[in-house]
Amino acid sequence: MSGHSKWANIKNKKEKTDAQRGKVFTKIGREIAIAVKEGGGGDPANNSKLRDVIAKAKASNMPNDNIMRSIKKATGDAGSVNYEEIVYEGYGPGNMAVIVNIVTDNRNRVAAEMRHIFSKSGGTMGSSGSVAWMFDKRGLIVIERTALMDEDEVMMTALDSGAEDFVAQDDAFEVYTAPADFSVVREKLEQLNYNFLSAEVSMIPNNTVKIDDPETIEKIERFLDRLDENDDVQEVYNNGIFPEDDE
Repeated sequence: MSGHSKWANIKNKKEKTDAQRGKVFTKIGREIAIAVKEGGGGDPANNSKLRDVIAKAKASNMPNDNIMRSIKKATGDAGSVNYEEIVYEGYGPGNMAVIVNIVTDNRNRVAAEMRHIFSKSGGTMGSSGSVAWMFDKRGLIVIERTALMDEDEVMMTALDSGAEDFVAQDDAFEVYTAPADFSVVREKLEQLNYNFLSAEVSMIPNNTVKIDDPETIEKIERFLDRLDENDDVQEVYNNGIFPEDDE
C-alpha cells in the first residue's frame, strides 16, 4: 500500500487524549453537531454521517451518555450555533506537509489563530490544494489485535466487507477503504464486535518526508501540540516519517 503506517501516530494521539479527554469529547461533540445538521437529524438509524461520528466517539472511549447528550444538544441547538468546517493547508518545521481540519463558529478568529500558530512554529500556511495532493482521502479503521485473533481471518473478513487494503501491525490491524465504502465496511466489522482503536475517514500521505533531526522533531512536536490545544482543531494530518515509525 502507499503511504506510511498511521498506527504510531494514532498511539501517540491516544496517549495524549487520555490526559485531555474532556477536550477531545468537546471536539467530537462539534462533529456530532455538524453530522446532525448535515446528515439528516439526530437519529443514527437515518443518518450515516452521524453513525460514523458515533463510531469515532466510541473508539475515543467517549461514554454513551456523553454521546447521547451531544446528539440531544445538537438537535436542540440546530438553529442557534452555526458551526462550519474549514480546511487549512501548509508546511510545518522540516518542510513537513500539514492538513488541519477545523470546526468553528468563528471563521475570522480561527483564521488569525492558525496564521499565528504556523508563523510562531516556523511554518507557512498555503493556499487550498497546496499540500492536499500529497495525501489520499481514505477510510481507516484500526482494530485492536489480541492473541486469540487469526490474522488471515480478520484480513479476509475485512476484504470481503469491501476494504481496499489490510495491514497487520504488532498490536493492531489497519483496514483501509475508499471514502464511499467506509460506512459499510465499518458497520460490518462493528457487527463482529472487534474493538476499534480508531475509525474515521483520514488523509493518508502518499508523499512523505523523513525527519530525523532531534531539534526539528522537537519543533514539530511543539507545533502539533499548539494545534491540538486549539479548540477549533478537529484533526491534524502530516506526511512526516519519524525515527519511531521506522522501528
